[in-house]
Amino acid sequence: MRKFGSWALLGLGAFLVIAALVARLWGLPAAERTPLDTDSRTTLSGEASGAVVQVGDGEPQPVKALNVTKADSERSDDDVIVFAAYTCLVVDEDLEPDEYCLTGEDRRIVTIGEPDVFATDRSDAVAVDRGDYVPEDYEQKQGLVNKWPFRVEQKDYDVWDDVLGEAVTAEYVGTESVEGLRTYKFEYSVQDQETEIADGVQGTYSQTKVYWIDPTTGAIIKQTQDETRTTATGDVALDIELAYTDETVKNNVASAEDNAGTLKLLGTWIPLVGGILGLILLLAGAFLLVTAGGGGRRTRDGHDGHAGHTGGATRVE
Repeated sequence: MRKFGSWALLGLGAFLVIAALVARLWGLPAAERTPLDTDSRTTLSGEASGAVVQVGDGEPQPVKALNVTKADSERSDDDVIVFAAYTCLVVDEDLEPDEYCLTGEDRRIVTIGEPDVFATDRSDAVAVDRGDYVPEDYEQKQGLVNKWPFRVEQKDYDVWDDVLGEAVTAEYVGTESVEGLRTYKFEYSVQDQETEIADGVQGTYSQTKVYWIDPTTGAIIKQTQDETRTTATGDVALDIELAYTDETVKNNVASAEDNAGTLKLLGTWIPLVGGILGLILLLAGAFLLVTAGGGGRRTRDGHDGHAGHTGGATRVE
């Protein structure tokens, strides 16, 4: 019975050690990749004015923007994820943007961007060559596009700017708590850059964008932008300020905390608890197995075979 218990401890200990290794060496790397079922809808709100805004008397109008980003699992693989995305900007008149962005029939729609397709690395989130992932008629992206990498560092990153059509540097500016979640704050600024501000329209473009990033998952928790597009004649085509809505920020915080909990479980708790407990059980099982086989050999009558036996002996003189 004692040997059975020792083998049971050895088996359980080995199982826990193997589980700890699998979680740390396979489970964590697998979890630190952008899921192929990603389907996000992000809402921003703010004010806009300029020639692009076709309603009102020229005064800033309340607007909302809806950004939809969905993974294309058929085009993606173990290392690369392909996204389809579009953005819709509407004048805010109580309705949520997804109630009419999808139809494109309401006069309150300011712009509906053409669908965009891009591919990024599932681990470091950096745009990859289109190759066989993205059709050639879509623009080749550079840098980070829609998220930061897992395990974000306190350093500068290159991020994609749609208007310029190139990557710009987002500088790390510190840490900040957002809804109780510790985030890394990044910012980039573009001032009076000559570029195409709309299809076939040349002008100047300025943008200041600030990101609050979850350092564990690389998710964008909060974002603000202050953008101006001016035509070559000096007319303001678009002057807009946008920020993630409070509801979007709260949802992003909750999602980041859930995902970070999973990563911590796979990367810390299972390897730590499983490894330590497994080693203890292995040592205990080995000790019991050794002691169960110890002691002196027993004779058939139950006496210790190592003791001297003199009874019944005949002494010969």
